[in-house]
Amino acid sequence: MIKERRYHIKTTDKEILKKWYGLMTLGRALDDRAPNYLKQAIGWSYHAPYAGHDGIQLAIGQTFDKDHDHLFPYYRDMLTTLSAGLTANEIVLNGISKATDVAGGGRHMSNHFAKPEWNIHNSSSCTGNHPLQGVGTARAFKRYGVKGVVITSQGESSVSEGYVYEAINGASNEKLPVLFVFQDNGYGISVPKKDQTANRKVANNFSGFKNLKIFHCNGKDVFDSMNTMAEAKEYIEKNGTPAIVHANCVRIHSHSNSDRHELYRDDYEMNYVLAYDPLAKYRRLLIRYKRFTEEELLEIESQTKEIVKEAHKHGMAAPDPDPNSIYDFVIPEAYVSEKYPEGLHDFKGEPKKLIEGLNETLKAEFRHNPDTFIWGQDMANKEKGGIFNVSKGLQQEFGPERVFNAPIAEDFILGTANGMSRFSQKIRIVVEGAEFADYFWPAMEQLVDTSHDYWRSNGQFSPNITVRLASGGYIGGGLYHSQTIEGTLTTFPGIRVVYPSYADDAAGLLRTSMRSKGVTLFLEPKALYNSPKAAAPIPDDFEVPFGKAKVRKTGSDLSMITYGNTTHMCVEAAEKLEKEQGLSVEVIDLRSLSPLDEEAILATAKKTGKVLVVHEDKVFGGFGGEIAALVTEKAFEYLDAPVKRVGSPYTPVGFNRILEKAILPNTDRIVAAAIDLINY
Repeated sequence: MIKERRYHIKTTDKEILKKWYGLMTLGRALDDRAPNYLKQAIGWSYHAPYAGHDGIQLAIGQTFDKDHDHLFPYYRDMLTTLSAGLTANEIVLNGISKATDVAGGGRHMSNHFAKPEWNIHNSSSCTGNHPLQGVGTARAFKRYGVKGVVITSQGESSVSEGYVYEAINGASNEKLPVLFVFQDNGYGISVPKKDQTANRKVANNFSGFKNLKIFHCNGKDVFDSMNTMAEAKEYIEKNGTPAIVHANCVRIHSHSNSDRHELYRDDYEMNYVLAYDPLAKYRRLLIRYKRFTEEELLEIESQTKEIVKEAHKHGMAAPDPDPNSIYDFVIPEAYVSEKYPEGLHDFKGEPKKLIEGLNETLKAEFRHNPDTFIWGQDMANKEKGGIFNVSKGLQQEFGPERVFNAPIAEDFILGTANGMSRFSQKIRIVVEGAEFADYFWPAMEQLVDTSHDYWRSNGQFSPNITVRLASGGYIGGGLYHSQTIEGTLTTFPGIRVVYPSYADDAAGLLRTSMRSKGVTLFLEPKALYNSPKAAAPIPDDFEVPFGKAKVRKTGSDLSMITYGNTTHMCVEAAEKLEKEQGLSVEVIDLRSLSPLDEEAILATAKKTGKVLVVHEDKVFGGFGGEIAALVTEKAFEYLDAPVKRVGSPYTPVGFNRILEKAILPNTDRIVAAAIDLINY
């Protein structure tokens, strides 16, 4: 049953009508002025005009309650954020990228408005990816039993992105309090809606979803937008399930200041959209129904001009970002171990397998911090605990509220982790990012976005997530089951990448990852899960710091620098070379790739003068190239030979064991390369 409409031009309080008109005129004045900053080379080099979306954007902001709700706006949401409480000063500071911009201190593109302290989130430029984050935040609402609604806003064309489907599917499946707003202006830059979807109303693509209510409104009309948003929010608050508001709008101007809409819109259409200008319509209504006189409206418009003038002065006087600040907030400071500052121990207990170390550490950390959660594919169904049973027993002990399955959608897994961590900095999240590391690629969009959240927000938000990935080969898995991807992952500032090869280091690094703020990619060599050679005694409280390598064997003739599966091969090769050749070989197990222990690498290079870098990945483009470059740049004068690398050839990993053996490095190849280097 449709509730009686709350707002009408005849009955709405005059002060409310005045407030709305003030916001609408202020927003439009700023919207119209923004391009002038670019023309004057002051800033605002990206501006997406919102004119034509006035009704729905005013309504989103007025519906939002900063004390209980969370808002994920998109780059066209200027009036939305003004209506939600941002000031003209804050809008201008963002537009001209000043250091005092509350969204991110000039670090993010202009027109990306946010105020994290009010739960108006700093969203990326990646079109349509923030609904996943909104769903994650709403999951926290449900888990912690708090009141409120998460509102996400986007254009209708961004709904073509797969992760929007994943977000809505997840929200309806988990019954989460999310309000998805689609602002439909008929275009994705120049692409007409008919080229995006068969449905004229894109929200109707989701009409078959259970637990999902779809509302339609005229986004050009203030009252219809206000009533629909209020009704949708009330529906969510009452039922705890998601809703979509599809708002029909017009786009009066070009998509952005880099677009020329006259190239694809004719005069008839341009005149049509101007005739449906929401601000002009609202003004006419106020006069027609005698709620305001012409003089009263002119007075409001005069006040708006003064506000914009003062905001401009304030913005021009504001400081620019300091170029020396670029290294601030790249990644949060990690948890620091007091008992194990070097990640070393002399514990003499019974050796445990690597998989045991991971499983026991997960359970210990879940007991340590009740705000810890884990999810992924195949995570928790009866006795199953992940594809390799690393998380076995977790759901039985900690319950389905903290340990649960996710859809087969890697973007969803990581995107909702980002969003859930936004609810509270106490929360620590562990996800199995994919069944195997090779399947992680669909989540890369979310990983890239998550990697610069801390920097982009100027330190206001840190996603605190450990992403576990079963990595590497030597299992006869072939494509999508045997690749190793650290060469790609380490290219992103803002995330840590660790790759243990022994049970104690796996446990210690996992504990540090889960206690640290920020994002850690935790690569687990799955071939070593149950391998006796990776077993080691593990103290109950063991911690390994990031960026600290471990000397597995000391030596003076040659250095092997390695990690992961090949660590054991290097130790075997070093022992063989010592026994058969009388050579003294030092083996350095990096354990942590980003941050990297440069001190240990350079120390061993200077000590032996000959460096062999060994890893499982391809030599070309592999992480070993960074190690070789580091040694060449900073220890060149100490070298007695070129830095040599051992890894896989530039091919995928084959499924047949014969092909796999021909591709992946082994002890014999390492021995041969070491002898070549010694004889240089």
